[in-house]
Amino acid sequence: MSVTAVPLQPVKRGYLTWLWIGIVAALVVAGALAYLGTRDPVDSFLSGNARQEGVKTTASGLQYQVLEPGSGPTPTENDVVLINYEGRFTDGEVFDKSTQPTPMSPRGVVPGFSEALKMMPKGSKYRFWLPPELGYGAADADLGGDPTREKLARSVLVFEVEMVDFLPESVVRQMQQAGPPPAE
Repeated sequence: MSVTAVPLQPVKRGYLTWLWIGIVAALVVAGALAYLGTRDPVDSFLSGNARQEGVKTTASGLQYQVLEPGSGPTPTENDVVLINYEGRFTDGEVFDKSTQPTPMSPRGVVPGFSEALKMMPKGSKYRFWLPPELGYGAADADLGGDPTREKLARSVLVFEVEMVDFLPESVVRQMQQAGPPPAE
């Protein structure tokens, strides 16, 4: 039995070069897609946001931008602040908004909001971005399957805050105990 060899036509060197370039390009694209698919959307947003003009990041991961600088001292844990604020998700959906100046203590809010309040002098307006671990995701609370609460816990929260005023908590308590001034 005889086997007849069929000779293959030679392949041009240029075709082989293009074949290898195509294989390398496909591998690079596949690697990039795999990398982007494994990135956390929160981390992606925060790293992109940190590159925006005027945005600064604290050691805790809180990001902020000064919209209007104020002057003077900043509040402490022992103060009660009077603020106007709006809280949104990164998609623009508003989840909370003050309708008038609202008093609150930096001790009674989520860690990122507390840190934010304590950096604002009177008359200032800031924008803050709280990562989930500095917002409602910090607490290991049972969210009870509430979709809004679950979205709050896993999302970057965006706040615009205007610092109207602040007073020591002891002064506020004295004012509350004294009651309203007598009517004339």
